Amino acid sequence: MSLLDRIGTALPRGTAFVGIGTVVLGGANYVHLAAAGHSLSVDDMASFSVLWTAVASIGLGLFFPVEQEITRVVAARVVAGDGALPVLRRGAALSFGLLAAVLVPLALFAEPLADLFFHGDESLVLAVGGAFAALAVAYVTRGVLAGLGRFEAYGLQLGLDGLLRIVLSVGLALGGVTSAFAFAAVMTVAPLIAVAVTLPPVFRGAKAGSTAQWGELIEHLGLLVGSTLLAQVLVNIAVISTKLIATDDSALVAALLSALVLVRVPLFAFGAFQASLLAGLSTAQAEGDAPAYRRLLMRACGLTAGLGVAFGIGVVALGPVLLPVLFGSPDVLGPVDFAWLSLGTLLYMLAMVLGQALLTSGAARQQLLAWVVGTGVLVAVTLSPLELRTRVEVAYAMGSLAVVAYMTLVLRSRVGYRSVHS
Repeated sequence: MSLLDRIGTALPRGTAFVGIGTVVLGGANYVHLAAAGHSLSVDDMASFSVLWTAVASIGLGLFFPVEQEITRVVAARVVAGDGALPVLRRGAALSFGLLAAVLVPLALFAEPLADLFFHGDESLVLAVGGAFAALAVAYVTRGVLAGLGRFEAYGLQLGLDGLLRIVLSVGLALGGVTSAFAFAAVMTVAPLIAVAVTLPPVFRGAKAGSTAQWGELIEHLGLLVGSTLLAQVLVNIAVISTKLIATDDSALVAALLSALVLVRVPLFAFGAFQASLLAGLSTAQAEGDAPAYRRLLMRACGLTAGLGVAFGIGVVALGPVLLPVLFGSPDVLGPVDFAWLSLGTLLYMLAMVLGQALLTSGAARQQLLAWVVGTGVLVAVTLSPLELRTRVEVAYAMGSLAVVAYMTLVLRSRVGYRSVHS
């Protein structure tokens, strides 16, 4: 049996449910943005765009690593026959600690943050805090479910979250609601209801066990949070950068978010094989099969590049027409804008593939450093004297290119030489 065949058979039962849930939740984001775009004024949509971007980048960057660490520790306990309840408690405390670290500054600086990002609407600062709280709870429960191998419940939570976002946002649009806070509140209500529905399998599976040590839960947390947060900053920061630099250009802010969401459609297909890629690379690494490791990595890079190029050609041609139709966005972006954004997305996906290789080859610190380098390039281009629209788009592409280049250099020494000759 080939390595790729082993990947397909090695995935845990119920992984398909996670894939379906991921697709539903991803599609819901498009419906949510489209409903808001057709309902809100240009200024309100610009505020909502900044809010959505902050939650998607900072929220995922902080709390997704908590899920990863909980999953790792719970899975190890399952193998050892130990209970997961102590990990659930420690993980919840850790997640809520991170949440507090975010909510306190939001509360203290609500007024200036509202003036800077939301045209003075402090209710949207409250909405950001609510969305962060929902993520803090959701990622803890998902970590437990994944570690226990209860992927049906995991996928149900994702899918239900997505369906609720669709129903609620479309309902608001059809009801003629024009409040940015109402559309933002969907990002709190939907995930919390989905968590409530899937809590029973979490508590049924989290049996009493030996005391969970803080050390085992936060062993890699700093590196994971740093890498994930910087990756999300790189892929999402164009919207916030534009808002900070051109506070009155609401049309460009709203259009940029919709364009970034549109060009990132390939990320859903990429996410479908990301788990199997990690499993395959880990298997090859554990077996010491360096040629298989390199073949799988090259195939993944080739598939990712082909996907990015094919979709990029289509979105450069059709994106300027689709944006106003699908999202109600201002007609201010052209083919060149979509070309830069598509290139940035292609390079970003390649960076995610190479990042998996760095993790499986024991180079988590180098992965973080790669994102630091990419972020530095992004900041440098953003502060350059180029025209605003051009510089935020080029910054996305050049920052992603810097990450890919750095990771490639590291992997050439770790995989290209040492693995082949070891």
